[in-house]
Amino acid sequence: MWKRDLQECNQRIAPFIHKTPVLTSRLINQVAGAEVYFKCENFQRMGAYKIRGATFAILRLSDKQRAGGVVTHSSGNFAQALSLAARSLGINAYIVMPETAPKVKKDAVLQYGGKITECEPTLSARNAMAQKIQRDKGATFIHPSNDMDVIIGQGTVGMELLKEQPGLQHIFSPVGGGGLIAGTALAAHYFGKNCRVIGGEPYEADDAFRSLQSGKIEGNETTNTIADGLKTVLGDKNFPIIREYADRIIRVTEADIVQAMRLIWERMKIIAEPSAAVALAAALREKETFAGKKIGIIISGGNVDLSQLPF
Repeated sequence: MWKRDLQECNQRIAPFIHKTPVLTSRLINQVAGAEVYFKCENFQRMGAYKIRGATFAILRLSDKQRAGGVVTHSSGNFAQALSLAARSLGINAYIVMPETAPKVKKDAVLQYGGKITECEPTLSARNAMAQKIQRDKGATFIHPSNDMDVIIGQGTVGMELLKEQPGLQHIFSPVGGGGLIAGTALAAHYFGKNCRVIGGEPYEADDAFRSLQSGKIEGNETTNTIADGLKTVLGDKNFPIIREYADRIIRVTEADIVQAMRLIWERMKIIAEPSAAVALAAALREKETFAGKKIGIIISGGNVDLSQLPF
């Protein structure tokens, strides 16, 4: 079922997304002691992989549902992704954002055609406002990470990477809401050759690591991390997939994230946001384990506030 969904998704979203490059760095190979292939979703439309899942989720709607538009709550990349995907497909996107969301993010959503409704910066307020828009506009709610069509859409990142580098032994993905790692784990299961998927997660927002240990979804005890895209928690749709198909999660420090981010910027000459650097940080954290291996790293996005660089 999921294999067929991934293949259908890959075909259907192709006209609306970029097929992003896979890059290498001889120096980073030396630092890691491994053969490293970077899947660069920082070159994706709107600067992150999330346009994939947003596009597929809209494509799966009926004509009646599309007429009512779509709604989500997000202060980050998914708000921009759903806005752009909706504009590309000619429907309305209603975006619930907390009042405290940075102006630069609100401006980006507006530029992509999203219609913003602000609310108090609490999850309950976000949910309540999204439900109100559903009732008032007839819009369909699309969750940023806990939606099966979104998860399948994000899985096309791993599919493309494995098609280009079929011999990968490991793929590293950052872990926030769980959509990317769940989709990547499905892609590796169906299209890899004994390829294991490993998540990277900050110590300061390690809900997924603890959830895999306890066997149930845990909340974040802290979110004091520069990887602002990874502060969200897992959902009931992606967590079972992660438990079954992902290998494990490696936690990293804030210093690890900054070091990995600097390596990508300085050595590869490309922009990666802190959340994206977490995947490389995880590989370097246990580099002895992966020495001599062929590994993939998903650079999930490059949307950086240049006034808030950690170096």
